Amino acid sequence: MSHDARELIDLDRYPIHLDGPARNAVLARVRRDLKEDGCAVIKGFLTVKGIAELTNEADGLADRGHRSFNRTNVYFTKDDPNLPSDDPRRQFFDRSNAFIPADNFAPQGPLRTIHDSAGFDGFIQDCLEEKLFFRYADPLADVIVNMAEEGSGFPWHFDTNNYTVTLAIQNAEAGGAFEYAPRIRVGDENFAEVARVLNGTSDKVKVLNLEPGDLQIFRGRYSLHRVAPLRGPRPRYVAIFSYVEEPNMVGAPERTMQLYGRTLPIHHERAGRRADSYID
Repeated sequence: MSHDARELIDLDRYPIHLDGPARNAVLARVRRDLKEDGCAVIKGFLTVKGIAELTNEADGLADRGHRSFNRTNVYFTKDDPNLPSDDPRRQFFDRSNAFIPADNFAPQGPLRTIHDSAGFDGFIQDCLEEKLFFRYADPLADVIVNMAEEGSGFPWHFDTNNYTVTLAIQNAEAGGAFEYAPRIRVGDENFAEVARVLNGTSDKVKVLNLEPGDLQIFRGRYSLHRVAPLRGPRPRYVAIFSYVEEPNMVGAPERTMQLYGRTLPIHHERAGRRADSYID
């Protein structure tokens, strides 16, 4: 069944497809927030119908989510015994989560209808004020749904992608707050501050509670962040749209396998192709 983006996105409140004062006002606020701490939230971006349609789609694909239970560090790398024991690269945390890979979402379904809607990519690019701006070319990860269940969470990490756009679809009964340390990895790895976040002594951490229908723009490549554990039987759904600074970029094979349980030939063909020299 095809969908109409005008019924899914609150374009009256947020006319992202039309140049004018209303769009400019949203851009000004988002740009200010991104400049301050690399995170901006557009409340009520979806309509009530949009929330319902995306929830139904996620429910229908929930059995295709790749569930993983392991221990990871901030960078999704292996342990290095040559480093000091208190180095953040040697701090590992339990991770339990699930991702519904991008190739499960139909071109005419609600999630891709929103992603492909007129003005969506251009609006995100204008928010970020980036000249070099491309959709993530990863066929498993350009637009996905993170599905977290009771007891699940996502420990502290940096994103592989330079820009991540998330759309809150459904919350659990309790828990699931988004916590982040803004821009602590701008220019260098800043291991000392990363260590303080991990041991609970940093004063940089902010807490954000997103509601269904909220659109979040986040520079997760540079801000350490996590999702707190959930409580209750209802799963938490969050759609993730990813953008990068270089064309044709995909995830590294090791991390792709961790997150989605499989890789494609393209992940091996393009391994190591990155726009920066950060660890992950």
